[in-house]
Amino acid sequence: MRTGIAASPGIAIGPAWVVQEVELDFPTEKVDNPEEQLNRFRGAVDKAKTQVDALREKAKQTMGEDKAAIFEAHLMVLDDPELLGSVEQKIKEERLDAAKAVHDVIEQFVAMFEQMDMEYMRERAADIRDVGSRLVHILLGVEPRSLAEMDDPSVVVAHDLTPSDTAQMDKSKVLGFTTNIGGRTSHSAIMARTLEIPAVVGLKTLVSEIQQGETVIVDGIEGKVIVNPTEAELDDYRKRQERYEAEKKALKRLVSEPSVTADHARVELAANIGSPHDAQLAKENGAEGIGLFRTEFLYMDRTDLPTEEEQFEAYKHVAETFGEHPVVIRTLDIGGDKELPYLDLPDELNPFLGYRAIRMCLDRPELFKTQLRAVLRASAFGNIKMMYPMVATLEELRAANRLLDETRAELREKGADFNENMEVGIMIEVPAAAVMADALAEEADFFSIGTNDLIQYTMAADRMNERVSHLYQPFHPALLRLIKHVIDAAHAKGKWAGMCGEMAGDPLAIPLLLGLGLDEFSMSAISILPARKQLKQLKQSEMKRLAERALELGTAEDVRAYVENELKTLQHS
Repeated sequence: MRTGIAASPGIAIGPAWVVQEVELDFPTEKVDNPEEQLNRFRGAVDKAKTQVDALREKAKQTMGEDKAAIFEAHLMVLDDPELLGSVEQKIKEERLDAAKAVHDVIEQFVAMFEQMDMEYMRERAADIRDVGSRLVHILLGVEPRSLAEMDDPSVVVAHDLTPSDTAQMDKSKVLGFTTNIGGRTSHSAIMARTLEIPAVVGLKTLVSEIQQGETVIVDGIEGKVIVNPTEAELDDYRKRQERYEAEKKALKRLVSEPSVTADHARVELAANIGSPHDAQLAKENGAEGIGLFRTEFLYMDRTDLPTEEEQFEAYKHVAETFGEHPVVIRTLDIGGDKELPYLDLPDELNPFLGYRAIRMCLDRPELFKTQLRAVLRASAFGNIKMMYPMVATLEELRAANRLLDETRAELREKGADFNENMEVGIMIEVPAAAVMADALAEEADFFSIGTNDLIQYTMAADRMNERVSHLYQPFHPALLRLIKHVIDAAHAKGKWAGMCGEMAGDPLAIPLLLGLGLDEFSMSAISILPARKQLKQLKQSEMKRLAERALELGTAEDVRAYVENELKTLQHS
């Protein structure tokens, strides 16, 4: 049995379909006619663009507009004058074969991007590698093994799966997959969850240890992979698979039911989404609204800013999908690990504590007001609410609201329809805002607690840094006390408090958050029905006592152990 990272839930059992890396043989001798190689290279670029266009269209149909946007990024790479110019320069000056020149330049660019501090830029390395591989295969006349060639339902085993690979996945043939590299946020993991395919990633050397056709079990719940299982293991996992599918089916019956505790306390379960396409999936999974609409997708993987009309149509679509149910739109949260090359953002030693989110928007009012106009106009088509990210001070909230008031006045002059009473809140993800929640609650209509950042800022621990990631502790009493203070401050002013960080969907955190009085839990779509089932088994009155005791404990481990023990006791009582 091998253990990796559980990337997409479910259990798959089937024969291995191993994606072997094709050994490529690059011509190393100097060429006599560089002009001929330049023509070959330019022809390969044109052919690659045609192939990527076809993949983009297929991805749109199978996975939606936002997931297809990855191929927009690939087309940008194929149009990048710096990359193309570097290849042509190598061909001319070093008289290299076109395939060898592409390989060398791509390796340089990938190495450069992988060393960057920004996670967004590091992710671009995978796009460059994918495009480079496509060009090299075209130039060498080698056809890489495609997932489209699969005849029988199988478990895909690969070193990694590129966007090009996943776009060709046939859900009826791919039972599950496992890769040597990757994490929960890697492209292949995100695609697996979109397609609801069980997946385990980060297994390091599995591809070299497994033969074509060997039976494989992929446990995407616990992150385990078993090659050539015994009859006992097969029997055990077939039963687990049946139980998992039965539970999934049973959960679907909760889609239209309200989120109510065993003692009739009502809370709201909403979804976090990154694009209009995600809204329908959220609705199908029982979301009672959208608690976080990340608008960055509109700005990313393109060469210029989205227009007001593009943004308006996206927001309007989600609002209409959910009708009277709330849709909370977060204004642009760029910076930190998300960079837009065309905005020419400054290089910073610590971008997470730098020029990002509301700070950048207040500094670029015209960019900000374009988004505000789009949100306000869309508010006429549903129950839209809006929130500002990364607010640290009351002055920032007031400055943002002044720009919003200006935008409202401009729209009134034009006779545009919008909701004059649209709720405007803030994300609480900076400790200063959490501490000053009582003052902020005077002027914000609601709070949404962004635990992903609040935890790392409270603990001064970068969650992406392996050396200090042990300090990234969602259950630390310091964090729980901040959350309680925020919720209490909101309630004291008659406002509501939600949470849109990963913690909101954590089965161990839900009882605590219920006890602390959280009004709205916003999470990934696939977490909503399990959370609704869990809430039906909890009494808010008992969870209040549990939360009060947890706040008195000294360490995160103490809190975890206490909550786990109490939940077991309640289950058996």
